[in-house]
Amino acid sequence: MDEGHEENSSCEGEESKLPVQLAIVGRPNVGKSTLLNALLQEDRVLVGPEAGLTRDSVRAEFQHEGRTIYLVDTAGWLQRTKQEKGPASLSIVQSRKHLMRAHVVALVLDAEEIAKAGRSMKHAEVVIARRAVEEGRGLVVIVNKMDLLRGKQNTKLYESVIKAVPEEIQTVIPQVTGIPVVFVSALEGKGRIAIMHQVIDTYEKWCSRLPTARLNRWLRKVMSRHSWKDQAAQSKIKYFTQVKARPPTFVAFVSGKTQLSDTDLRFLTKSLKEDFDLGGIPVRIMQRSVQRNTEDSSGNSKSKQYPGKMVKMVSDKRSIIEEQVV
Repeated sequence: MDEGHEENSSCEGEESKLPVQLAIVGRPNVGKSTLLNALLQEDRVLVGPEAGLTRDSVRAEFQHEGRTIYLVDTAGWLQRTKQEKGPASLSIVQSRKHLMRAHVVALVLDAEEIAKAGRSMKHAEVVIARRAVEEGRGLVVIVNKMDLLRGKQNTKLYESVIKAVPEEIQTVIPQVTGIPVVFVSALEGKGRIAIMHQVIDTYEKWCSRLPTARLNRWLRKVMSRHSWKDQAAQSKIKYFTQVKARPPTFVAFVSGKTQLSDTDLRFLTKSLKEDFDLGGIPVRIMQRSVQRNTEDSSGNSKSKQYPGKMVKMVSDKRSIIEEQVV
């Protein structure tokens, strides 16, 4: 094992063992507080049939397999109205604040509502999911109240919910593949281990650091199997490296004025996710121009930096944001 690999592995291990900030979000009355109590294995939060019973965010800490988890119940994602004031308005602010700060966001859905409506996510839930990805957070979807779909008369509904939810989530957030979906009954305390497994797995992927040597070996292989729209671009990628984790962010160094197309960037992102098992988290790729040597009129060699652009593809948006590089 080379030094670079050891250094990256050590750094990844240290980051992945830090306390996990887990935010539980969702619309009122989907069972978030019941779920929080199930994860804590104690009745920490008041629960009941009234929507929005929990007004304030509840911060809690517990241990899971030797790891510290900071758990936040964000009191729902309440709709802002002109008449909305006081505690309800405060809940909105807190939800967004904790969503920004969380490492992993657990979006809770109601299985019974899904079965009745025939679709998984309402507008507010789509907003939550997209905001989590936009902020570069890991995302886990939890379908709660599965106990309400038990029994022979509900067999088809039960099966349809299990099949439909992952498909719809992939449609709503196509830029992040492999988002984990866990089906549970928080009221019965079932699914706790499955939830924590997916949360920890997502967090560790979010902390991933890949050695540069390994990435460049991968790049040579992946370039050979891509049908490059601009054939000149294939030989122009000189170097590929990871510049940060949480979420994994990479830079492709290209020579001269060549810029990779949106199609090329999407292909590289998809290949990274598949080849390094990074499904379910945002992955960002930037590209940067590198220097070329030119000769002046006297025959002396000098270095020239193209004023080019850095292009950042944010995995939560199907667009490219360009920034000038000095």
